Amino acid sequence: MLNWLRPDNLEFPPLERALRDPNGLLAVGGDLSPQRLLAAYRHGCFPWYQDGQPLLWWSPDPRTVLYPDQLHISRSLAKTLRQKPFEVTFDQAFSEVIQGCSEPRDYTDKTWITQPMQRAYHMLHQQGIAHSVEVWQQETLVGGLYGLAMGRLFFGESMFSRTTNASKVGFVTLVQQLIDWGFILIDCQMPTQYLASFGASSIPRTQFAQMLHEHIEDPSRSHWGGLAATSTRSL
Repeated sequence: MLNWLRPDNLEFPPLERALRDPNGLLAVGGDLSPQRLLAAYRHGCFPWYQDGQPLLWWSPDPRTVLYPDQLHISRSLAKTLRQKPFEVTFDQAFSEVIQGCSEPRDYTDKTWITQPMQRAYHMLHQQGIAHSVEVWQQETLVGGLYGLAMGRLFFGESMFSRTTNASKVGFVTLVQQLIDWGFILIDCQMPTQYLASFGASSIPRTQFAQMLHEHIEDPSRSHWGGLAATSTRSL
């Protein structure tokens, strides 16, 4: 049975109530207030819907994650990184990055990063919870990604690239920085070949929920504001 959220209640149903088909659909309704979004991530679910649909909340089983210390860098990408074609910054252009992530892809003209979604995550950015990674080439934004940092966990949301390897360089730079800060897990939500190429894998939802419980309130060593990291880091 599908669970409908009441506007006056931030509590989500237990994760085991999520549907098997479609995989992980947990609840419908509610809103995109910062309070509800934070409650969702702490609970182990996230919003994902398109214009014309009700607000849908998901917790797939299994869950796709990347352990930062298991990051895989292909030989071709390592070569690109050594050539230093980009500059990578953090939290310098959040609005531009989320707008870039919302742009149509080759395979569809639809987006789940609706205007309400963009406004909601921008509010979380203003609170220091949502963060962006920007990839620049000659002062032009050519790629990036955004997500949430809570405790020692990073919840990846979306990425985009306007030139070859831009988002890959941004992602690798982010993961290396998260390792320095002591992050233990990156939530990738759904499996893709792109994420698998970096070493992402699937774990049971129960294991993911346990890691949330243990680490989402951990003190963090991260400091995002004004941080710039060029792609010159040794691999």
